[in-house]
Amino acid sequence: MRVALDTRGGADLRGVGRYVRCLTDALRATAEAGDDLVERRRPPGACDVFHSPWLDGALLHARIPQVVTLHDVVPLKRRSEYLRTGVRFRLRYLAVQRADRIIVPTAAVAADVVEHLGVSEARLRVVHEAPAPVLRPASPEAIAELRERLELPERFLLWVGGMRHRDPRKRLSELAAAPRTLPLVLAGPAGVWTEALPDVQLTGEVSDEDLATLYSAAHALVLPSDDEGFGLTPVEALRCGCPVACSDVPALREVLGDRAAFAPRDDVDGLVALAEALERPAPPAPAWTWDDAARATWDVYRELI
Repeated sequence: MRVALDTRGGADLRGVGRYVRCLTDALRATAEAGDDLVERRRPPGACDVFHSPWLDGALLHARIPQVVTLHDVVPLKRRSEYLRTGVRFRLRYLAVQRADRIIVPTAAVAADVVEHLGVSEARLRVVHEAPAPVLRPASPEAIAELRERLELPERFLLWVGGMRHRDPRKRLSELAAAPRTLPLVLAGPAGVWTEALPDVQLTGEVSDEDLATLYSAAHALVLPSDDEGFGLTPVEALRCGCPVACSDVPALREVLGDRAAFAPRDDVDGLVALAEALERPAPPAPAWTWDDAARATWDVYRELI
């Protein structure tokens, strides 16, 4: 079986990029005899299946069976906030509707796809995501070095994600303004707008090794998002031994179960209080790995041929 995989999304600094990079490596590691993976934005004639692991790569006319990974449908659920209504926006989702199989990270997203795109459940496959292999508990020496280099406080709450543009569902302004006793560190690429956030420390973009160390050093990860497709950062945090407090939304409940402390999605103050009250050791992360995800993805390809 020969599969064409559009890997352009791997350059994305958001979770989509990590998904593409980790899945590509795991697909190569779990390929069986006779399986071949080629990185192409469009399928060459000799391929059996085309997979776009991100929305932007979905093809209206793929010519061969097409698989598309849809990480969430937030822009469809919140059109007034995301303001994406142009022709390109509509064509991307039309391409998803035409795909032979649609991979989603949670059953919560699957339900959203059925509701907002009218896709039959028969064409949906849930394949969970996982922490990158490099994300593991850091040594005390690594934590001490990073704390000195970034001038981190001894105890702090951590938020991780992209901040180049405002994202209404992330509720960072509310998080920064919430009453707390611990400092708040925001890790990830940041836009100019974040300079107005009160009483926070910005790290900027960090390497995967430094991210693992940040998780290992933090008192807790706090995630006030009111809508998620999977929730990769809490899973990463747990893998590094960091307790997690997050908003009570369906995807996070599905993925984390009883491994996190949950606050109502409209109670950011309560969420911060929960995070500050957490103690180590954190519960273990879900056991699912990228190799598991890759094997499940190969099974989707085999369904189509």
